[in-house]
Amino acid sequence: MGPHCASTSAWKTSTTCAPISKRVSSASTPQSNRKLDGVWRLASLVASVKHERMHGNSEPRFIAAAVAMLVGATTCDPAAAAKVRVCQGQDQAYEQIKPVATTLEVNAALFSAADKGCAALARRLLTDGASLQARDRLGAMPLSRAAQSGEAEIVDLFLQNGAAINARNLDGSTALYLAAEAGNRTAVEVLLRHGADVNLPGRTGITPIAAAAFMGSDTLVRLLLDKGADPNVADGTGKTAICYAAGRGFPDVVRQLLERGVASNARYGNDLTALMWAAGYTEEAGTGDMAEIIKLLIERGAHIDDADNRGRTALMIAAAVGHTATAELLLSHGANASLRDKSGKTARDLAANDTLRARLAAK
Repeated sequence: MGPHCASTSAWKTSTTCAPISKRVSSASTPQSNRKLDGVWRLASLVASVKHERMHGNSEPRFIAAAVAMLVGATTCDPAAAAKVRVCQGQDQAYEQIKPVATTLEVNAALFSAADKGCAALARRLLTDGASLQARDRLGAMPLSRAAQSGEAEIVDLFLQNGAAINARNLDGSTALYLAAEAGNRTAVEVLLRHGADVNLPGRTGITPIAAAAFMGSDTLVRLLLDKGADPNVADGTGKTAICYAAGRGFPDVVRQLLERGVASNARYGNDLTALMWAAGYTEEAGTGDMAEIIKLLIERGAHIDDADNRGRTALMIAAAVGHTATAELLLSHGANASLRDKSGKTARDLAANDTLRARLAAK
């Protein structure tokens, strides 16, 4: 991504959590939270019914009430019904192996319950001796799996039962980092409420706030900033939160970071500035969003003709990747088209297409 796409590879997510939008924060709405809460309650109710039946309590009114609640809630929400069925299947699978289950199998069932949001089963497994210190092949504990999957109730359950909140997997990622990377607001909120370290980085040194900025979640960025997250921590490639937000086209995140004190002319890896990252934006960014970001940065004092370690300005970077509208915008704000980089090339020399080359020749 961005101006050094050939030499400085972009950070790409590699999460196995549920699909999330590349362009929009996946913060849950109050309505969706109520639906998920209903699912968890229904799953718990189903488990209670089974428990009562196993112990000889088949009182008709109790069973009838349970069935009525289950049918009434799930028929109007297919996703809720599907989740209940998944958790019923998980519960049945565990019942089958429980009499002879090894510690490894009990722990594996806990990981699965964390992934799928089966809170009632997770509680039973903890009672049956499942360990919150168990790790999967990537070094993640059950807490991290629940956080990555956005299962806030289970995150809270695990923390109340002593899960290590800042434990890190093999690449260094914490539960908070994984929740932020996946855009799971409710899981992030629970972790922050329990005191998770907001600045512990994940893989390649990426902090939770940088992960949230990459996803374009201004809600998560705000939550993390309010808890003391440092937006100026650079990752292993020299990028910070504003680099990701500017390069991927998230004006609300850029604005919030600037308002919280991030300098508009700060230098990052390869001597790039936020304006340079914006000029070389990634393909998924909208041109309208990029124009808003560039105008915002210039209004906040960004030096339009600053050069990176190759001697290239924002205008040169935009020209080299063929961003005509961005080049036009920079020119309209006074960008100098006659400057040369360290190899002696101007923006016109670097232009990726004839239209842009002709436009630059006229300056």
